[in-house]
This record gives sequence, structure tokens and C-alpha cells, in this order.
Amino acid sequence: MEGYKFPEGFLWGGATAANQCEGGYNLDGRGLSSVDVVPFGPERMNVARGVRKMLSCEEEFEYPAHEAIDMYHHYKEDIKLFAEMGFKCYRLSIAWTRILPNGDDEIPNEVGLKFYEDLFKECKKYGIEPLVTIDHFDTPIALIKKYGGWKSREMIDAYLKYCKAIFTRYKDLVKYWITFNEINMLLHMPFMGAGIVFEKGENRDNILYNAAHHELLASAKAVKLAHEIMPDSMVGCMLAAGQFYPYTCNPDDIWDGLEKDRDNYFFIDAQARGSYPVWAWKRMEALGIDLDWQDGDDEILKSGTVDYVAFSYYASRCTTADPEVFEKHKRSGNAVFRAVENPYLKCSEWGWQIDPLGLRVTLNTLYDRYQKPLFIVENGLGANDVLEEDGSIHDPYRIDYLRQHIEAMRDAVNKDGIPLLGYTAWGCIDLVSASTGEMKKRYGMIYVDKDNEGNGTLNRYKKDSFFWYKKVIATNGEDLQ
Repeated sequence: MEGYKFPEGFLWGGATAANQCEGGYNLDGRGLSSVDVVPFGPERMNVARGVRKMLSCEEEFEYPAHEAIDMYHHYKEDIKLFAEMGFKCYRLSIAWTRILPNGDDEIPNEVGLKFYEDLFKECKKYGIEPLVTIDHFDTPIALIKKYGGWKSREMIDAYLKYCKAIFTRYKDLVKYWITFNEINMLLHMPFMGAGIVFEKGENRDNILYNAAHHELLASAKAVKLAHEIMPDSMVGCMLAAGQFYPYTCNPDDIWDGLEKDRDNYFFIDAQARGSYPVWAWKRMEALGIDLDWQDGDDEILKSGTVDYVAFSYYASRCTTADPEVFEKHKRSGNAVFRAVENPYLKCSEWGWQIDPLGLRVTLNTLYDRYQKPLFIVENGLGANDVLEEDGSIHDPYRIDYLRQHIEAMRDAVNKDGIPLLGYTAWGCIDLVSASTGEMKKRYGMIYVDKDNEGNGTLNRYKKDSFFWYKKVIATNGEDLQ
């Protein structure tokens, strides 16, 4: 559309997570992490939510992420493909236990440090800016056994030890950082988000709010440390975003939507503004939360506010205060968020509702709330792609999804004036799905020959969306056809 463009230097790219693509979970001194023990299959969500205790890999379960797409050995090939697409930015995460196998080791693992150094240099070779997530659903098992994960304030020092190791090593290679991936997921998947397992008789709310407090203090301290070691760095926070629409105009539904949005904004309010909102204090008071608040915590939060707000967006959500309506219309897709079907939206193959305008709504809501630059670091469509005999993969459904969302993003930038740093499409290369733990649910623009059972050559193939996204980047978002 003529006159509709993105700013010069806009960071187009793609996003992955170490635990979903690297593989090599037990190679070269890497320690065991929380994400390594969350299995594929019907018990996945029970483990992810901290309901079922699993602190090791059990023989009767499958763990596709242990090998994933073996990017640990294929990263040069993959980054070359990203460069061919024209990436300006590649969002990835560092595996905490590849650097500190026990989470708080005095001496970092040199093999792990060297791996990411080489990876970042490979990005720089092609002019690709790394965007690094420090903790992407990644709590060292040794620290879960030692402290109970983020239940304990001791985790803050361990996290900062990890941060110091990577900031010092990569200060000349990485400018953009994110402290915690989708930090609000702590409330929805406590084990995956914070290494929390609930023991019998424990007060769940008290544990969750204290774990949140500890992660928020760690994030603030990390921001301050990053600015000391890397004065030109930009450090952001990140949430799993998407507005909760009320199912009806009944005021009870309106209020229910507002309350559910607050569950997600609670974290970012503290990270972007430097203090808890007044309603959060009232909520904790009503729940009888005994918060591990110590002298100086207010100053820690104030002195460590983030430079930008990053977020993932896949879909909006819909909610109702009426339990009967909820049961009748509850959504089948994305078991993480309790929501009802929005009758005005279509669904993906996995039951996720597709709402491009919701992305524009989310961008405006976040900027109105925080007045900080925004960064869309996850957005994409999971689908069951088919590899044809000639090596082609036709995914017009993914191109349609991405086109509509980029159009909404373009409207937010051009019509609404939203300051947007960049856009990294999720799963730019096929990887193991975080929600289902399988390969079959593919997000990538690059197909990887690997199935749910672990069979395949690991060969990479370009999907139709690969060539489409290459054109989008080359025209800075002007040509979306």
C-alpha cells in the first residue's frame, strides 16, 4: 500500500528457543533443565503446571526436544538460510545450563560459552542482529532441587551470576536482550515458567506471587547490570500477549476481561514502570499473600526498568463471568489460557483463533499503557505441513496468516503512530512446539525433515512462505502479496 512502510532499520527476522531447536541436551557439559523433563503426551500439561513432579527424564515418556532439529550442529546452515531470507534480526535464547550446568557454578562452561560466541559471530557475518532471551522457560534442575526453583529468593543471585557470565562474554556481539520469556506464563505453567512444583498443603497463590516477585527483582537487577557492562545495550521484558475480549456487553463480562488482562500486565507494570500497581497490592492483600518483601526492593524495581516491551501474539482471547456459558463455549485450542470461543473468529488446525486486528488492538493497548517502544518477538501459525516429492512445501495458510498480521502491524505503525522496533516471526524454522511438545505442529518457513517419532533426515527445505517472507523483508513490508 503506497505510503505505508516501516521505519528505516526495522528489525525483520525470526525467532526460536534453545530448548525447542538446539537438541544436544546432554552434550558438552550441559546440565539438565526444567524444559528437558517436560514430556510429549497426555502428562505434558500436568508437568508444565507443576501438578506432577518430574525432575528427571523417565523411560516411559518421550522427549522430542532432546534432539529437536539439532541446531546445535546445524546452526551455520540455518543462519545462512535466515540470511538468504534477508533477516535483519534473529531472536534466540541461551540455554542457562549450557553456560552454568548446575545453574550457579563458580566457573562457566567454556564449551557452552564458545558455542554461542561462534553462533553470534555467524549472525554478524551476515549482518544479522542477535536478540537474546536470557531465560526462555529454562530453570536448571539442580536449582529446583536446591531451592525449589523461583519459590526461593536465592534464585536471584544464581540468575545474576549467569547474566554476568553472558553479558561479559558477549558484550561486543549482542545489543538486544530479553530478561524472561513470556514472564506472565509463570501463573499458567508454573513448572515450565519458574521451575515450581507444588507440594501437598502448599499455598499455591502465595508461592506464585512470591516467585513472580523474585523474577521481577532478578529482571530489574539484570537490566541494571546489563547497562553497567554494556552501556549501549537495550534490555526488554516480554509477555504472552493478547487481549481478553468480553463475551458479551454484560458488565460482569467486561470486568472479567479486565481482571484477566491484569493477570498478564501485573508483571510488565512492574518491569516497565518500576513498581507494582495499586490493584496488585489490593489483590495480594485479599488473597492473604505473605510477600517476601525486603528493604530496598522498591528501589531495585525502580532502578531496573526496561528499555522496551516485547511480546508474543498468536491470538486474542474471549472470556465470560458466567460459568454455564464458559462450560458451553470453552475453547479447545491452547489449553494454557482458560477462554471461550469467539464466534466472530476462525480457528487454526490446532484450535487457536485467528485475529489479526487483535494484534493492532494489543499494540495500541501496550503503548497506551507503557509509553515505551514495542517489539513483536513471536507471531506465527502452527500447521501440519506436507513435504512434496519434489521437496516443495505449499503453505498458503501460513502466508495468509502472516500477511494479515503484518498488515495490522503496519496500520498500528502508520495510522496509530506506534513505535515498533521489529518483528520476529515465531519458528522461522520448524521446531518442537512448546504447547504440545511435538514436531507435527510446524511454524517454520523452513521445513525440517523430522517427525514426532524422531524419524527423518534433518534435511532443511524452503517452504513457499520462505520466498514470500524474503520479498516482504526486501521491500520493508510494502509488498505483502
